[in-house]
Amino acid sequence: MTEILPTDLCTICTEPIEQHTESYCNACGRVFHLNQREDLPGRDCGTVSLSETHLALVFICNSCGEEASAPTAPTALEAVLDLSEAAMATGLSENELQEQAAAGTISHRRTSGGALLFEREAIQALLHERGPA
Repeated sequence: MTEILPTDLCTICTEPIEQHTESYCNACGRVFHLNQREDLPGRDCGTVSLSETHLALVFICNSCGEEASAPTAPTALEAVLDLSEAAMATGLSENELQEQAAAGTISHRRTSGGALLFEREAIQALLHERGPA
């Protein structure tokens, strides 16, 4: 274990680290408070959990833990719906969606194989315009 100096501060709360509260984040490598003793007072500025994949303890500071739990934007593939997915999402028939695409009322793309693709945002905008079915 690294020797803790009186000047070592927690990267989360910026208070001094004590020997029984010293932990290093496995994600960012910074020092943070994690009370490892029940008989001594101390704060927790992170968590420890068991990695079932590696069968090891994983120490995560609150900053990295919040980043991991933050919602992520859909990937490029999740942002695209084919004709049948778009029909299910809107409650319209595939024929109705094809007609709207042909009329230019909804943005779409046709693949070289002839499949119609829609952006999820365009489908959500269509639902917003139509209102509840």
